[in-house]
Amino acid sequence: MIGLFIAFLLSWLILFIVFKEHISVLGIIPNANRLKILFSGLLVMALFSSINFLGQCYFKGNHLIRNPDFGFHEALFALRWTAVAAMMEELIFRGAILYFLIKKIGPKWACILSAIAFGIYHWFSYSMFGRGLFPMAYVFILTGASGWMFAYSFVKSKSILIPFGLHFGWILMRIVFFSDGPLGESLFIEKGNNLELGPWQQLAVFLWQAGFMPLIIFFAIKKYYHAKERL
Repeated sequence: MIGLFIAFLLSWLILFIVFKEHISVLGIIPNANRLKILFSGLLVMALFSSINFLGQCYFKGNHLIRNPDFGFHEALFALRWTAVAAMMEELIFRGAILYFLIKKIGPKWACILSAIAFGIYHWFSYSMFGRGLFPMAYVFILTGASGWMFAYSFVKSKSILIPFGLHFGWILMRIVFFSDGPLGESLFIEKGNNLELGPWQQLAVFLWQAGFMPLIIFFAIKKYYHAKERL
């Protein structure tokens, strides 16, 4: 929570000092339309995240079992942790800095730079240094594609709540439901043969996460806001 407060404070200071604007320009104040898109994006990304994980689980010959030690208090902690983590990353990568870049270099290049920064950031958060060029490139493309998708959703919606919903929906399933993250064993635990994914299976997972998913979100957001602009 301290990290989130610092990220919020820094965003406020950057916007106030550089642009003489209030942090509300990030669209951080909820309204009916923003909440509708937030929860829609959350549900869609939760579905995409589940398909991604369960597909890999199937390829590896694994199944899921309920974790009996994961109760109400553990669920509350995990939900709070993932929500804070998602919002903190959004404030850093799709907050005041992206707003500044949009003003200075335009939305297209701002989204690209935000995606690059998000990809590089995950080299550090995933401890990728020393693992080889291919794994680093793999992580960069996967997370960079997500970063571009989140940035684009901010540009079109003019609200940080929309990329937050997309981001939170993805990590909620991965970390809280499927125990695939830094919190360890959560609601469901993966058991089974734990086979290595074959080349074609790895390609399918890669194309799903780096290609299909961002493009579907891109076209959905573009269509939605294009229709709103015509009203």
